Amino acid sequence: MLSQLPNSITSPSWWQLINWIADPIGFQHRYSQKYGDIFSMHLSGIGSYVIIGNPQAIQEIFNQDSQFDIGRGNELAKPLLGQHSLMLMDGDRHRRERKLLMPPFHGERLQTYAKQICLITEQIASQWQIGQPFIVRSAMQKVSLEVILQIVFGLSEGERYQQLKPLLTAWLDMTDSPLRSSMLFFQFLQQDWGNWTPWGRMKQRQRQIYDLLQAEITEKRTKQDEQRGGDVLSLMMAARDENGQAMSDEELRDELLTILFAGHETTATTLAWAFYQIHQHPDILEKLQHELDSLGDSPNPMEFAQLPYLTAVTQETLRMYPVIPGLFPRITKSPMKIGGYEFDTETTLMPSIYLVHYREDLYPNAEQFKPERFLGQHYSASEYLPFGGGSRRCLGFALAQLEMKLVLATVLSKYQLSLAENKPVKVQRRGFTLSPTGGVRMVMTRKR
Repeated sequence: MLSQLPNSITSPSWWQLINWIADPIGFQHRYSQKYGDIFSMHLSGIGSYVIIGNPQAIQEIFNQDSQFDIGRGNELAKPLLGQHSLMLMDGDRHRRERKLLMPPFHGERLQTYAKQICLITEQIASQWQIGQPFIVRSAMQKVSLEVILQIVFGLSEGERYQQLKPLLTAWLDMTDSPLRSSMLFFQFLQQDWGNWTPWGRMKQRQRQIYDLLQAEITEKRTKQDEQRGGDVLSLMMAARDENGQAMSDEELRDELLTILFAGHETTATTLAWAFYQIHQHPDILEKLQHELDSLGDSPNPMEFAQLPYLTAVTQETLRMYPVIPGLFPRITKSPMKIGGYEFDTETTLMPSIYLVHYREDLYPNAEQFKPERFLGQHYSASEYLPFGGGSRRCLGFALAQLEMKLVLATVLSKYQLSLAENKPVKVQRRGFTLSPTGGVRMVMTRKR
């Protein structure tokens, strides 16, 4: 089988796994230089993956997404998210669940969330002191956690809110380095001996989170639809499929954890990179602030979302810093031809966001931060794919982009910040995501 996969990396599979965990970006860069934009890696104990950085081949995959199993390709996330997570589903079950989850994240709903996002950002930024350095990613994690608690879970006060907040942070922080992340990849580290093992501590926190979410769901069930509020959880509870079926408590709990996992770390990390790049380039900062100031004193939050340069800055940040090293793996259900190669049944293909986003033929000087490349230029769904694509495009992409723009706009129009350290910030693994090492230290120099 290995010999049939294109451009197989020849080093031992245990060595490939260690390198993939430690530095997935360097790994892909190194082997794409050696083999081109389609090559195969073999991860000890996990399996073989064909990495694809060719937009035409990726478009072929997206066009035939129903020909792959994708949910079961995400088995690594099962211990974290539970078996009822949308990420782990395939076929009809995936379509049903996705349909139920879609409405709260799009259209008019977003307008109702916009004001809340700005208020949350103001509350957290107002705690910064002039001249006192702070870590941007930590501040952004506070913002994005608050957004999820208030907008998704419908919690902004009370005992349950106070208990959930530190628990969720502690649970996500348990994989905050490549070494600590390795327990997601090595099954022998997944021993639950209570507080004696890191895995045991993670599972214990997860059970506590589950219990609190269950209590919230149970309480919401006692209320009528109109009393529940407009948060995402209430809308999920009110949703019905074609057969009039609602989502079960287990499904709701696992989907809430999935939204937390997929929407908290990722948004906070991307915002940290955005602040880093904007403040590395004074000309970009000046342009952005000029655009923001043009809206006057108290603009409607949705006006921020329409600003072309702010949008371009957000898009360029997502291009340069994909939060996960590759898209959800696609497992072939029958023999297929992709990118000119023949693949057997049960071959796992992994489109690479990183390899596509750093193609010089698409993005000249790809290592440089240039928002202008998104002004007046349109990229196809297989050339620009920060939120994935095909049938698995991130459900919350519109809310995520809105949140990024509103947080940047709120902070940059009210505060003058600068980088606290004049040194380049590197990428490091945090769980399944990629994050700035040290979290980007900044300091507020004055209020605007």
